[in-house]
Amino acid sequence: MADSITPNAISTIIQNPSPDSSSEAPQIVVQVVDLKPVGNRFTFNASDGKMKLKATLPSNMSSEINLGDLQNLGLIRILDYTLNVLPKTQEKCLIVTKCEVVTTALKIEIGNDVKEEAGIVLKPKNEVGIILKPKQEVVAKSANEILHEQHGNTAPAARMAMTRRVNPLVSLNPYQGNWTIKVRVTNKGTLRSYKNARGEGHVFNVELTDEDGTQIQATMFKEAAEKFYNKFEMGKVYYISRGLLKVANKQFKTVQNDYEMTLNENSEVEEVKGEVTSIPEAKFTFVPIDQLGPYVNGRELVDVIGVVQSVSQSLSIRRKSNNDTIPKRDITIADESKKTVVVSLWNDLATGVGQELLDIADSFPVVAIKSLKVGDFQGVSLSALSRSIVLVNPELPESKKLSSWYNSEGRGASMDSVGSGVISASPKNGLRSMYSDRVSLSHITSNPSLGENKPEYFSVKACVSYIKPDQAMWYRACKQCNKKVTEAIGSGYWCEGCQKNDEECSLRYIMVMKVSDPTGETWLSVFNEQAEKIIGCTADELDKMKQDGDGSSYQLKLKEATWVTHLFRVTVKQNEYMSEKRQRIAVGAQSSIDFVAESRFLLEEISKL
Repeated sequence: MADSITPNAISTIIQNPSPDSSSEAPQIVVQVVDLKPVGNRFTFNASDGKMKLKATLPSNMSSEINLGDLQNLGLIRILDYTLNVLPKTQEKCLIVTKCEVVTTALKIEIGNDVKEEAGIVLKPKNEVGIILKPKQEVVAKSANEILHEQHGNTAPAARMAMTRRVNPLVSLNPYQGNWTIKVRVTNKGTLRSYKNARGEGHVFNVELTDEDGTQIQATMFKEAAEKFYNKFEMGKVYYISRGLLKVANKQFKTVQNDYEMTLNENSEVEEVKGEVTSIPEAKFTFVPIDQLGPYVNGRELVDVIGVVQSVSQSLSIRRKSNNDTIPKRDITIADESKKTVVVSLWNDLATGVGQELLDIADSFPVVAIKSLKVGDFQGVSLSALSRSIVLVNPELPESKKLSSWYNSEGRGASMDSVGSGVISASPKNGLRSMYSDRVSLSHITSNPSLGENKPEYFSVKACVSYIKPDQAMWYRACKQCNKKVTEAIGSGYWCEGCQKNDEECSLRYIMVMKVSDPTGETWLSVFNEQAEKIIGCTADELDKMKQDGDGSSYQLKLKEATWVTHLFRVTVKQNEYMSEKRQRIAVGAQSSIDFVAESRFLLEEISKL
């Protein structure tokens, strides 16, 4: 049977821009004109032969287009939609949320010469001619008939849900009136306290995902935070309405959406029960470990996946802001780039999933971690936030591939820390490579104002020219948290950070050394991890050499470390001592010379001259 374009379809849509439910939306047949992909969706012009309207198709129609069932100049029946007005241009845009293919591509685009009062009946491309039939032959079905035909065997609860008007996240904007969304909670932050000039209270965030995979962040303050914190559960699906939208603050947004949502105490949140839903779980966008360099100290969060190489014991870290102690645990992970990175877990992640990883560390589990902050400790480091998600041995294709690689090849491969090698520099911020921001020592020492307002970061190539043998080269440290300890009354050592006595302590380097390059020399402050690489032994081992005999082995060890060239990533800042500001240069990362990479760098520098 031939199908028809609905006369005055575009006028009908404009007159009824937002039906209260899909059952009340008029079923309208239009022609698809100028079909083209935009991102993960397809846009087109909906045409009724007289008028056109810009429109977008739902993402589930992509398969119909790829298979060729829906083509340009084809017909679709629109079953549900929303008509939005773009705030900047006031142009109307039709968001099609449910539709079905009527015919594939026709030979022509229906033009304005078609009479309005006639029902325009078209046959598919392979049939000849355009047949005009009287308007009364187009049979309109009631909403009850449509629901009975399409969902007659569906459970009562599901049938009630189908009559609910649900808006896709992509169709929302701050100027829209009432709307309802159906979303899954794919991330949930902790309930945090705040205090500022406008008052105090609690706040938390959730990340929401709809069936198209579109995400948005929702924030709740004060009464709304207390009302909805226990209501929202990770992984569950909800209907949400009566929320407010605003343009997202790029500094704090964690998902790719131009808008963010605020829910107040009057917002409505209802868990979806008894319905089959295709809304995806949390989505990951993994960054390989060897490509973390461009994200160092940036605002963008990253997702990583790796094989767990080691897990530390839980440490107690004291906050400077309120003197509270919080648990911390470090895990080291590796991936197919044969690079490792340290991930710091805090609070519940440290005591919960962190303890689980410690218990199964011998089996080298795979972890997928979402929303990590990238820092520059030891060159590159990762830190979990309150919104971070850690999945152990997840059912992901990347997890299976990584596990297979590690069992067949990675277990015996040589792994290097990503912070100790050459890290890709980023055009966005010029960070953080041993070959980015390369300067001579004189550039730093001849500019005493460097680091006055904020720390400055540079890379230098220099050789160790002198290590003062009689300086205090280490401190006594707690074996758990690495903080300085004092001798306890009686015996042992007292750790203020852990608030406990321990019979033993360890020594950690904190020293200065003079370095030189062709332009000059200066003193660098060097800490434990870098000093161990430069000296070639731990502080405990060097102390033992100093105590043995005449200390000749101690002097020899320091002598062996001099006149060796290294690459240093340094931080320059100003410290005040005896009411006088001094420039302090500290080593953040150290690397031996990679002569191939160094040669490439020098050739590039020569080509710039």
